[in-house]
Amino acid sequence: MRGNSLNRWLGGAAMVAALLGLSGGGTLARAQNTTGTVRGVVTGEGGAPLNTVQIGARNVESGVPRGTESRDDGTYVIAGLTPGTYDMTVRRIGFSPVTRRVVVQIGATQIQNFTLTTQPTTLAAVAVIATAPVAETRTSEVATNVTTAQIEKLPTPSRNFLDLAALAPGVTVTEDRVNGQFRTFSAGGQSANSVNLFIDGTSLKNDLTAGGIAGQDASRGNPFPRSAIQEYRVISQNFKAEYQKASSAIITAQTKSGGNTWSGNAMFAYQNKNMVQLDSFQRKDQTAANKAGNLYNRPDYKRSLAAFSIGGPIIKDKMHFFGSYEGNYQDRSNRVNINAPATSFPALDTVNVTRYNGSFISPFRENLYFAKIDDALSENSNAEISYSDRHETDVRDFGGITTYQNAVNYRQIVRIGQAKYNWFKGAALNEAKVDYSVFRRNPAPNQPGDPIRHFFYNGGEARIGANASI
Repeated sequence: MRGNSLNRWLGGAAMVAALLGLSGGGTLARAQNTTGTVRGVVTGEGGAPLNTVQIGARNVESGVPRGTESRDDGTYVIAGLTPGTYDMTVRRIGFSPVTRRVVVQIGATQIQNFTLTTQPTTLAAVAVIATAPVAETRTSEVATNVTTAQIEKLPTPSRNFLDLAALAPGVTVTEDRVNGQFRTFSAGGQSANSVNLFIDGTSLKNDLTAGGIAGQDASRGNPFPRSAIQEYRVISQNFKAEYQKASSAIITAQTKSGGNTWSGNAMFAYQNKNMVQLDSFQRKDQTAANKAGNLYNRPDYKRSLAAFSIGGPIIKDKMHFFGSYEGNYQDRSNRVNINAPATSFPALDTVNVTRYNGSFISPFRENLYFAKIDDALSENSNAEISYSDRHETDVRDFGGITTYQNAVNYRQIVRIGQAKYNWFKGAALNEAKVDYSVFRRNPAPNQPGDPIRHFFYNGGEARIGANASI
């Protein structure tokens, strides 16, 4: 397949989550897939529900406030919260205020109940108390949340954020092998074509080739910069209707946003052939070489990973910026080993097939970019725009009886631009989003020239020439 591309336009203010939760019974806005919810009940000392209580939630990082009031039955809901840490404050005239620190996770509902006392308020310092989350019992989803701390502290050699999806029961992630040519995940005994990935609500489904995640069925790279992922949720059963084009598992991820303080991170990792253990076949070759008195040379290999991110305020407590870059540079060695003809063939003698033998580098290059601006427009609305770009090249498909002339350069581009607007008030949540996605795969001969010639002869075979068949 050559020169194929897919441009997806999800036009005109597409509704990602419908307006829900307007009934007096306290139904939640359940269609959210990139935000979280806090709900609960506010009562007095005797257990009686308290209405018109002011409940506020302020994001610790960005300073953006959210709020609502408790209803006649004492219940409250704050929907559409960006995942992160919040300081919740509950106030009512005649009662002592209560402040509590809460961690809101993507796609999850936090239950936080408050009991207010009529004790007089003194001028003592306000204590922020962190509490353990209460399990949500109103959903049938079977899901595992991968937190910011896990993404930052659990090491994976490839820095592919999908590696941590293996923390969810029943989910399998492709091993990071030196000679690997794809990185996917699967679940429930089904293939990798049965999954889907959403980043900030935008689907990365591969609608061009085999299915699964765009680009991952033929790439050893990463689908998105890990330094730009705040957290994600792996849903392996009973996911809702808004998650499309999947039958086994869904991953929905939330990207990072800037805070009220400018900060950044940088990292560099390096690995070469001396840091990789020989497999059983290579150890056998090494033993045979040692017995024959020959020097065994490890196949050439090196991988360099570089990452950089920065975020901070454009307008404090209102507008913030975040950007990141990750580079993935790999060099592997493929050996061409064509046997000489057992007997003389005049036609083959002019070709001299053994002159194509040797070790050749198979280079892989990937660059990932992400930028995002978010704005707290009002107490009841916010907006964000973001753009991501993935560009990679991978020269491979040679070695053994296939000469380096036959190598293919797999070139891939994945671009996503999106704009999102959220309106919220209590239990009501409306998310409107427009996105534009490009997935382009354009494999081409790495060395254009004479078309491939396939030789069969006594003692071996050889493939020589450019691969013009793709």
